[in-house]
Amino acid sequence: MESFLANLANVNDAINTFIWVKIGLVLLLGTGLLTTIITGFFQITHLGHWCQQTFLQLLAKGSHDKSDKNAVTQFQALCTALAATVGTGNIAGVAAAIAIGGPGAVFWMWVAAFLGMMTNYSENVLGIYYRRRNGEKEWSGGPMYYLNEGLGGFRGCKQLGKVLSIFFALFTILASFGIGNMGQVNKIVKNVETVFFANVQAPVLWGSGDSQVTLVAVILGLVLVIIGFLVIIGGLHRVATVAERVVPFMALLYIVGALIICVCHITTLPAAIAAIFKFAFGIKAVAGGAAGTAIATVITQGCKRGVFSNEAGLGSSVMVHSNSNVKEPVKQGLWGIFEVFADTMVICTMTALVVLTSGKIDLNTGMMTPGTNDAVLVAQSFSSVFGFAGGWFVAIAMFLFAFTTVLGWSHYGSKAVEYLFGLKAVKYYRIFFCLLIISGAVLTSSLAWDISDTFNGLMLIPNLIGVIALVPLVHRITRNYIERRIHGKEIEPVLSYDPEIQKEHAEAVKNGAF
Repeated sequence: MESFLANLANVNDAINTFIWVKIGLVLLLGTGLLTTIITGFFQITHLGHWCQQTFLQLLAKGSHDKSDKNAVTQFQALCTALAATVGTGNIAGVAAAIAIGGPGAVFWMWVAAFLGMMTNYSENVLGIYYRRRNGEKEWSGGPMYYLNEGLGGFRGCKQLGKVLSIFFALFTILASFGIGNMGQVNKIVKNVETVFFANVQAPVLWGSGDSQVTLVAVILGLVLVIIGFLVIIGGLHRVATVAERVVPFMALLYIVGALIICVCHITTLPAAIAAIFKFAFGIKAVAGGAAGTAIATVITQGCKRGVFSNEAGLGSSVMVHSNSNVKEPVKQGLWGIFEVFADTMVICTMTALVVLTSGKIDLNTGMMTPGTNDAVLVAQSFSSVFGFAGGWFVAIAMFLFAFTTVLGWSHYGSKAVEYLFGLKAVKYYRIFFCLLIISGAVLTSSLAWDISDTFNGLMLIPNLIGVIALVPLVHRITRNYIERRIHGKEIEPVLSYDPEIQKEHAEAVKNGAF
């Protein structure tokens, strides 16, 4: 059995490396660059517009409008998407990137996020354009639909679009069980045990050493199962309601805590920022071929962690953005830009600055100081100011970040199940998803998480094929929006592939709806 598991791990590692490193990052960055160019660098040229239409409108009625009982508000869609994307990658993932790639990895994380803004924008535009009502009159959208209807609408591509849509849905379901459920729960339990029960001799139920499972882990798992049932079984509206209340709180709490750290270490802040750019292209002290290896590591770690964090290009968050009550595809696309900005440019950057200003990273060499490892890097950085409470703060943040990720992914998996098996199968999926939480609590091997991470990566291939194929449509919808909304021209809006939805939404837009 051990030999089988070892071989399985080796095969998975090879596939994972091929997907994420060999072709995944090239596809992701290439798609981001393509969508950025095709939209005329929208995230810069229309910076004021998308800022005004997103976070500056959070208090406006439009983003909180609940008049459509079968849809979620634009703000709820954003919060649910952020619930799924703002996870352990924003804390542990950034620390790992800096530990392996040095401070320069943060620069490439920014580059990946800058390009990812327009990838996420394009996904959301296509998601809204190709969505439709299901049997319960709720919106259903996502890569499955723009692969089947969009890519499948090209001459000779009908079967290709259908096959890729099925593969995407399957990969989403499998990834939701692992990276979206068990992996997150496992991080929660391990962190809570380490911080709050470190001095408690909890009974060991089975296993030994690093593979032991304690009574504390089982109890925590059961509590999370109950909470999961209370929220997830209620469907998207209940998940969105919880996300709407928890996500802004947890993000602001973490940002305030990180800002306090940076203020306390204000004298090292300039050096920390300088180190990000200094090490962005490798370590100067290393020459020749070794320098090339160092640079490759810095770029790979930064881009990879950036993508892990904001999920732009995976096609995941579009499945909840498509449930928004918005009428304009571009409007939800703007929230997609803001989603990546908030996740990576704000939260991940705050984590990076906390780590780099804490003294745990030598800003002259870019290496970790002795006695530090990436697993506790952020906790140690917070503890440098908050003392023992620093570990508590990070553990609570990890709990909120990770569990809201579980809630968000439960919706992604539900939509994939709905696409493949119909609405009736969704309730059974949700029950199984909730029961699986206990498995994450007692998981002692990382293999299940590693395999699900591979399925997570496999989602990007069919999704990006669809996005690239439909880039001309994204360009047409974007130009139409700019001409109407920004330049004030009286032209017919481009809102949906479906004539009936197009007519319904066009009338609403004519009357001032967004």
